[in-house]
Amino acid sequence: MSAPARVLVVDDSPTMRGLISAILSSDPDVDVVGQAGDAMEAREAIKRLNPDVVTLDIEMPNMNGLDFLEKIMTLRPMPVIMVSSLTHRGADATLAALEIGAFDCIGKPAPGEPRPFHDLAEKVKAAARSKFRHGGPVAAQARQQPANINSENAYRVGRKIVAIGSSTGGVEALINVLQGFPVNCPPTVITQHMPPTFTKSFADRLNRLCAPVVEEARDGARLEIGKIYLAPGGERHLQVVNASAPACRLLETAPVNGHRPSVDVLFDSVAELAGRNAVGVILTGMGRDGAAGLLKMRYAGARTIGQDEKSCVVYGMPRVAHELGAVERQLPLGHIGEEILKMTAARKEGSE
Repeated sequence: MSAPARVLVVDDSPTMRGLISAILSSDPDVDVVGQAGDAMEAREAIKRLNPDVVTLDIEMPNMNGLDFLEKIMTLRPMPVIMVSSLTHRGADATLAALEIGAFDCIGKPAPGEPRPFHDLAEKVKAAARSKFRHGGPVAAQARQQPANINSENAYRVGRKIVAIGSSTGGVEALINVLQGFPVNCPPTVITQHMPPTFTKSFADRLNRLCAPVVEEARDGARLEIGKIYLAPGGERHLQVVNASAPACRLLETAPVNGHRPSVDVLFDSVAELAGRNAVGVILTGMGRDGAAGLLKMRYAGARTIGQDEKSCVVYGMPRVAHELGAVERQLPLGHIGEEILKMTAARKEGSE
């Protein structure tokens, strides 16, 4: 049996440090080796304790979490899970942290929340097992823009819908894939596991970085060429409905595979609605959400892509999908955007 994941808890609030430590310590496969109240204490604790993983508060005195994270990634790269308030400001800072190289993020619980930090231990264990390379997570190492196909003149869109699912490591992975999309990209729907409020900030960030329009999905929004729709985090599932005029539907139903939004819910709807007129893509992430749905898409005639193990931050969701036979093509992250465009391009006038 492998040794427990050794974690250092960094937060300026003694109450929050105690809560996080207690929750993590309840898992026999996690060992809280220390606590720190600010960056100076954390720096000394990292040197002394050599933890596998650090949980890091974003808002701290003396040096904020973002500045400290940059120092960690420069001087001693290691998996860091950001703990952030569920506010617009907290979401923006967390997205910046994920781009710097943080492994994942988790939102601070609201007062009276029945299961605070319910999945933090799983994230810590996944972080400790992850392939973390010098300078940041593997996804950050995989940038490769598609060649000669990412301009509007070079790409003629067909009739396919693109559905993408991702989780841990997905922020960097999605930026990598979507920055290669042309302004006239196929209608694209995405479920990325994220806390509430974070997806609006992430959609705005993608919209600034990418040629197509990126927005948080709204109930009833029509799917259009040149638009990318991101499922709202933590509250509702995203589906695609209405074969004659495909549109987004948001459902306030129970979590699936422990997630809301769930990638399986999205993929199931696309399999039923679009069949062979779709491309399904499963990217880095913990667990198995999306694997069964991607298999349904493949059975329905869709083209399917999975991220390969080497380029994943966590080879969980893509691994299960691959083992189920759901993945038609398994590719490094840097080649996925180009492959999506090849699969969705019109072959000739009136085709696809």
